[in-house]
Amino acid sequence: MASISTNYDPTTTAQALATSSTAARQESLTRQTTAAATTVKALTTLGSTLTTFQNTLASLSGVNKTMSANSAIFSDTAVASATASSSAAAGSYAFFVDKVASAQKVSFSGLTDFAAGGTLTFGVGSASFNVPLTGSAPWTVRDLAAAINGASGNTTLSASVVTTTTAGVATSELVLSSKLTGEQNTISVTTTGTSLDGLLDFADQHELSPAQDAEVYIGAKGGTLIKQASNTLNVIDGVTMTLTQAQAAGSAPVTLTVGTDTAKTTANVQAFVDAYNKMKAAVDGLVAPGDPTSGSSAGAFASDSGVRSLRDRMVSLLRGAGATSLASFGILATRDGTLSLDSTRLTKALATNPTGLDTLIGSAASATPTGIAGQLQTYLKVWTNSVNGQIGSRKDAIGKLQMTLTDRQTTLDRQYDSAYARYLAQFTKLQSIQSSMSYNTSLFDAMFSNSKD
Repeated sequence: MASISTNYDPTTTAQALATSSTAARQESLTRQTTAAATTVKALTTLGSTLTTFQNTLASLSGVNKTMSANSAIFSDTAVASATASSSAAAGSYAFFVDKVASAQKVSFSGLTDFAAGGTLTFGVGSASFNVPLTGSAPWTVRDLAAAINGASGNTTLSASVVTTTTAGVATSELVLSSKLTGEQNTISVTTTGTSLDGLLDFADQHELSPAQDAEVYIGAKGGTLIKQASNTLNVIDGVTMTLTQAQAAGSAPVTLTVGTDTAKTTANVQAFVDAYNKMKAAVDGLVAPGDPTSGSSAGAFASDSGVRSLRDRMVSLLRGAGATSLASFGILATRDGTLSLDSTRLTKALATNPTGLDTLIGSAASATPTGIAGQLQTYLKVWTNSVNGQIGSRKDAIGKLQMTLTDRQTTLDRQYDSAYARYLAQFTKLQSIQSSMSYNTSLFDAMFSNSKD
């Protein structure tokens, strides 16, 4: 009599049948979940790419910034230096630097250790702060210097200790240095209820550096005098001058020349070209159709008309709407849609039309967007705006879809678990029945075999 086979595993069989019953739905759900995650990742990449380009636009053509750059150069850079904003008018200016502003520095010698108690008040100009002499141990000059530097409210004074040796005897001097230049910012010391009362007043005091205003004449010495506490001057619109050294008596005035900085302007335009090309390459990759023959996969937005429209709109905005074009300033569109810069053409165009580039590019400032930069910035905000931008809205929609997919996965997992439990119970019971039948069959075989004997 043939035996009944029980050579199978109920667990493996139950798993196979449960998987088979949910396979089609699981495949669809996995495909949708993967697509949603891929889309979120692509949206994040797109947002980062567009925002980076917007930041570059703002840095090159934002508030008080333009593509064109100016330079301001002194004929003697040892006397002064200068920088010019894009609003500075070209021209040549003469100055005579008679004095540079300086901060007062004084030293006190003859100071010895003193008992704690009372307060010292230090002032620089109209500002002052207190140093309470607390504790029970005697104060040293170094203790005092450290207390001054660490005092609450001290933003104007620094203290140090200089030690000198005369005839084998070391002495320490307290050196106070103002952080503010100008003749009004002199250093003062007042003692109240301390063992130092009167000591600082009568100590051997030396002025190491005077509190002095800067004095600059427009033209030669004797012209219009500019006198101020700081060495930074803003007497020419759009130009900041920094004085570093006074001129010797009888010296000729130094000349400040303000004009176009061709090298920096070219660098600014190149930065714009590079930023655009980087952004376009990233967007191109996201909408790439893919090529099965070469093995290249399609981009995440290959079939997304909205993102393709974004790319096309950016190309359109670069063409401008006026009589002049980017090409006239050497910013050329290549066959693949990227930009390149002909610096020679740019230099020639700026020489004949110094303000034309800035008029064409315009400003990416949010309050007053103008020109190509303004149009680009305004359009990109439709996508990147944190409140109602396309990218944020799409992410919200995908987020809701992912929550739905998660719920569906949870339901499908429960269905799988239920099917698995049902199949496992059935095949475990079947295996038990088959085992019992196989045992009985063996008994019958044995019985009939014995009867024949």
